[in-house]
Amino acid sequence: MKRFAVAILMSALVLAGGALFAQGTLVYGTTEKVTDMDTANAYDFHTWEIFQNINQGLLTYKPGTTEVIPGLAESYLVNDKGDEFTFKLRKGLKFTSGTAFTADAVKWTIDRCIKLAGDPSWLITDFVKDVQVVDPLTVKFILKGPTAFFPTMVAGCPPYFPLDPTVYPVDKVVKDPSELKDGALVGLGPYKATSFKRDEEVVLQANPGYYGAKPKIAKIIIRYFADATTMRLALEKGEIDLAYKSMNPSDINDLSKNAKITTFKLPGPFIRYLAFNCDVSAFKDKVLRQALSALVDRPDFNQKVYLGQNAPLYSMVPQGMIYATEDFKKALGDGNVALAEKLLKSAGYSKDKPFAFDLWYTPSHYGDTEVNLAEVIKAQFEKTPLVKVTIKSAEWATYKQQWRDKQMGVYFLGWYPDYIDPDNYTAAFAGTNGSIGNGVFFSNPDWDALFAKEQQSSDSKVRKALFEKVQKDWTVEVPTAPLFQGNLYVFTKKNVAGVKIGPTLIFNYNELSFTK
Repeated sequence: MKRFAVAILMSALVLAGGALFAQGTLVYGTTEKVTDMDTANAYDFHTWEIFQNINQGLLTYKPGTTEVIPGLAESYLVNDKGDEFTFKLRKGLKFTSGTAFTADAVKWTIDRCIKLAGDPSWLITDFVKDVQVVDPLTVKFILKGPTAFFPTMVAGCPPYFPLDPTVYPVDKVVKDPSELKDGALVGLGPYKATSFKRDEEVVLQANPGYYGAKPKIAKIIIRYFADATTMRLALEKGEIDLAYKSMNPSDINDLSKNAKITTFKLPGPFIRYLAFNCDVSAFKDKVLRQALSALVDRPDFNQKVYLGQNAPLYSMVPQGMIYATEDFKKALGDGNVALAEKLLKSAGYSKDKPFAFDLWYTPSHYGDTEVNLAEVIKAQFEKTPLVKVTIKSAEWATYKQQWRDKQMGVYFLGWYPDYIDPDNYTAAFAGTNGSIGNGVFFSNPDWDALFAKEQQSSDSKVRKALFEKVQKDWTVEVPTAPLFQGNLYVFTKKNVAGVKIGPTLIFNYNELSFTK
């Protein structure tokens, strides 16, 4: 067996962290919303962010980097074939409920997620064959095949984060902490949740039992704003210390020039795209998916809606990531009315019989500009008289339920990576299991076989060829249409330090501090 990530030398860090006295309260503003407070079902960026601070994985990321380091496990072994990972857990850890953390909790969590079959369950079921308890502090993951990026999934994906079996129900998804024993979220992370008021605020307190570097700020209050303008005013008035997701483009320009505000620009793997229901809607016909994709004009909406602050995207794999191509630019172009009309006519549509459909967006989850994006894209679609669009919207919770229920044919979504690999930008949307979680419902056995092959290969040449093929074929099948690759911005008061959000986009609250 090969030994990876041998026991880490964390003692100095732990001692240093323990010597720090957490103090003060930081108020964090956002226009995001939380969804189900359950790692087995939640599958959105902000809810995961909270989980990543009140829970933790067996492995974790060094803040601000893609370096995987030990977390709740002090070390692990991987067999020569690369399909068995054995984790040695830290001794003496306890959930914030007081329950001892053991290998049984790890297995119970994975088995529960599989049983509940929530949106992110594919992150486990596509890869994990079985989980075995070796002894109270040793747990073995047996995979369906070699998976080189498995440690990154364990480090960053909340479905893998251990839950307390004495607190969480085994047979149902937890929508709200009030459904839990004692009405509180329980975890092993640097913070613990002490108050939860949906769409109003979440209060987090430093967890005195956390094994690692102790939080420098004693309390973090997350406040939820209905719109970006109100959040901006709260920041400028000093009512909040930090604002993250999502400001309007004009606010970003203004705040970036404000001498009283610190701006953190986070370029990285955040993407936006159009999702198609490939199962029961009119968009079951890939010709219609191709036609709409050809009509999208990325430079046009990027300037009109985002003031040029984002980059046009021509593949689901973002630029800067290994194996990324720009096949949509070559095959379908931008604002290609002639190609779109050819495709629409071949599907039986004409000026007298236009293709009429609803275009859906959610008004606050992605910021106030979402309605503007919908209006501009509608105008782009209707540059041909063969298309007639009706814009519709729904708040995030309803929006999610509607895509699960196959009630929307085409709609806007965004993607923040579960793990940093092209697989997470392709299998998540076009793999049979992954696509269900995003409402795409695309299924092709040949594509599933391709994903299985790239997931189990450690040969970069093999993976490169497979990803180049799938990106080229994407322009034919078009389960989704890439729109843009975005930057994220964090704005803080001048006395806030420690914003470390790297390529993983994980925001570690315990790195935050106040300067003197």
